[in-house]
Amino acid sequence: MALVLDTGPILAILDADDAAHASCVDLLDNFDEPLIVVAATLVEIDYWIRKRLQPAVWSIFIEDVAEGAYRLEHLSSEEMKRVAELEAEYADLDLGMVDAAVIVTCEKFGERKVATLDRRHFGTVRPRHADHLQILPG
Repeated sequence: MALVLDTGPILAILDADDAAHASCVDLLDNFDEPLIVVAATLVEIDYWIRKRLQPAVWSIFIEDVAEGAYRLEHLSSEEMKRVAELEAEYADLDLGMVDAAVIVTCEKFGERKVATLDRRHFGTVRPRHADHLQILPG
């Protein structure tokens, strides 16, 4: 299987001052399955790196992506329709495209675990393939 990553753990790994830095580094250092970054998250990751850190951190991260440290996953047109369905279904939650895309990617791979710091969204949304997602780090 694999671990699908939301934006939060990636930012925590890149920011030693982040409260979740140690737990996220530990999670990924001890995880021996592929690490999936949904292409839709890249803009959000870039935004938060530039807002909280330094633009050079983006270069380091994207080089890691290019070198295969993370598997970059793109969504098909049908999967983007599912993203829109989730956004509509959970409109009161203000789910957002990136979180919906991460959930759809979990559905795509039948993956029941997700790396996220967003317990509100990921703890509420029910994917098609499972009753709930296991949120890591725990």
